[in-house]
Amino acid sequence: MPFTFKRLDIPKVMLVDAQSFSDERGFFLESFKESTFINTGINTKFVQDNFSHSIKNVLRGLHYQKNPKAQAKLVTALKGKIFDVAVDIRKNSPTYGKWVGEILSDQNHKLLYIPEGFAHGFCVLSEDADVLYKVNQEYSPEYEKGILWNDPEIDIVWPIDKPILIEKDLRLPVLKDADNNFFYH
Repeated sequence: MPFTFKRLDIPKVMLVDAQSFSDERGFFLESFKESTFINTGINTKFVQDNFSHSIKNVLRGLHYQKNPKAQAKLVTALKGKIFDVAVDIRKNSPTYGKWVGEILSDQNHKLLYIPEGFAHGFCVLSEDADVLYKVNQEYSPEYEKGILWNDPEIDIVWPIDKPILIEKDLRLPVLKDADNNFFYH
């Protein structure tokens, strides 16, 4: 099988290791195969690909879209290295306000699956990084929301000292004040 799937400390979030096949030309890997993902319990129909290019120490997040336009994401670093984070924002969840983070890079070929009901963010650890993520809902600005990257209640341990953020992300609310309509079932 070209993938291995690992449930993280927040069970709905999965780390996907895509097996690569190398030879003198370089390497080949499958980054997504619907039938394999469905058989593993990720039954998400992706409808849009997002691509970002960022320089070292850029921090993007923590972002999400509210229901009915909530997004599941499958994130990978095509170039460079990032620290990718998912925060459980589903009210009444046993892991509400908890986070998981993983290193994704062009060397380890790992992907992070983040279901609906989670805020997402990442910071760039390499000189620059190209990040691709598939989403299951198209971007909808009227449902776009976020949480402050350094909310002390969530207490994410970011592996950079001086993140570069846009003004919009610096003004996001903390989780307890966020506009959030996700509930744990």
